[in-house]
Amino acid sequence: MSYVITPPEQPSVAVEGTEDRFPVRRIYCVGRNYADHAREMGHDPDREDPFFFQKPADALLPSGEDFPYPSQTENVHHEIELVVALKSGGNDIPEDKALDYVYGYAVGNDLTRRDLQQAAKKVGRPWGTGKAFDKSAPISPIVPADKIGHPNTGRIWLSINGETKQDSDLDHLIWNIPETISYLSGLFTLVPGDLIYTGTPAGVGPVVRGDRVEGGVEGVGELVTKVV
Repeated sequence: MSYVITPPEQPSVAVEGTEDRFPVRRIYCVGRNYADHAREMGHDPDREDPFFFQKPADALLPSGEDFPYPSQTENVHHEIELVVALKSGGNDIPEDKALDYVYGYAVGNDLTRRDLQQAAKKVGRPWGTGKAFDKSAPISPIVPADKIGHPNTGRIWLSINGETKQDSDLDHLIWNIPETISYLSGLFTLVPGDLIYTGTPAGVGPVVRGDRVEGGVEGVGELVTKVV
């Protein structure tokens, strides 16, 4: 087979402690998956069906690389998250089997052009311009689950220039990891290489040029990004 143009490079993420790469197919993100974050965004924190949006795989930004402040915005927000990397997929995955589909975990930041997202919400339009822009998905190296297990508790935090902005625990997730995988697999056919950004706790806020943004998930790793 020949292509009429050169195919783009396969997006991928480093695997902690190796030279190997994890090829990425899709990035799914869970919206408002911590009750305290739902409250700060003006929504009811009661448990309701989860909802999802996507970022393109080439929006990934490796830890340690600079984040160029994007165009058409004056209000970019940080959202620290636990990321799940899938090694297998399918449809209608049972909750009690869902962790068998997980390759490993990483730390992610769902960067958001909040002003564009809010403008889209007001007129009932999709969030793509607010969520799915270039380099909007910083990510740490993936740590295989066979090394750390499957975290369901542990501190999740983010600081800007050394000042803590987000500080919570994974056990505050409204929809835990098995539930999220199972529900998502009822909406989409999940495939090896899919990533799931599982939601952010309260404390989201703006980043500006010159900021050093650091975050982490206990037992998984840390993520460092400088805004330029």
